[in-house]
Amino acid sequence: MQTYSLDFPRAHGDPLGEAGFREQLEDFYVNEDLGFTCDGSGEHVYLQVEKRGDNTEWLARTIARLAGVEPRDVGYCGLKDRHGVTRQWFSVYFPKGDEPDWQALNSESVTLLQVCRHRQKLRRGQHRSNCFVILLRNFTADKAAVEARLQRIARHGVPNYFGVQRFGIDGGNLEAANRMLVDGIKVKNRHKRSLYLSAARSYLFNQVLAKRIEMNIWHSEIDGDIKLDNIITGPLWGRGRLATTAEAGALEEAALRPWQHWLEPLEFTGLKQERRLLISQPQALNWDWQGQHLQLAFSLGVGAYATSLLRELIV
Repeated sequence: MQTYSLDFPRAHGDPLGEAGFREQLEDFYVNEDLGFTCDGSGEHVYLQVEKRGDNTEWLARTIARLAGVEPRDVGYCGLKDRHGVTRQWFSVYFPKGDEPDWQALNSESVTLLQVCRHRQKLRRGQHRSNCFVILLRNFTADKAAVEARLQRIARHGVPNYFGVQRFGIDGGNLEAANRMLVDGIKVKNRHKRSLYLSAARSYLFNQVLAKRIEMNIWHSEIDGDIKLDNIITGPLWGRGRLATTAEAGALEEAALRPWQHWLEPLEFTGLKQERRLLISQPQALNWDWQGQHLQLAFSLGVGAYATSLLRELIV
């Protein structure tokens, strides 16, 4: 069995110390910002809920059962961390008929916050950002060094790695992807198939980003780079040629060369080649020392991981 290293290089130096992370659910809080408000009418019911320790997909299925609809009729913008307190939105296709008592969703771990109507189903990545409040307990680091690192992160951002949670326990999703792509093992479950393909593409992206960090050019534009929103990008592999050329194209080809056994099969999965930002720029980053605990607050754009910021601080 092949091993997959998940210890990607850091951009801002070695971790500054150790800290307790997610020791309690309240230590990790996420509030999803849609970036728009409900129309007040339409075929979709929008539900804003706060969940504690619950899985997004489980809650989506629970909502579908309550509404008497198929799971595919329930939409949401993304999977939120189970181990924390999260506020997020769900949409339910409910064009006519008497709505159920949505308050029935309330439990010890779920609180219904808002109900409204809108004209469109929520889609993955449709929201504007996620707002985090994270408590790092008993941070064994020099406070001045931590604040200097945070100031640097606020100016330059952090590598936009896919978080290790994308790859499953001990990289299990990557091993499953390898069996599917290389050994030709069929995966009938559409959700699992999508999960494994996504893990493979994410791992390849991280390889390119890691190469640029090793060369100290993760934040610098080089000849042939492709930019989105004025930020340099890396490849999400699929059908089509690399968009980069010249020096950037050669760098990406070199970083991906050891993974040729994945590249060609990925091109025949129906996925198109896309680009992802190499830099995650936290917005409104601020911090507060509470004794030896450090509380961080910041917002990240769609697809960015809070753990990619935290790993630039702690082990």
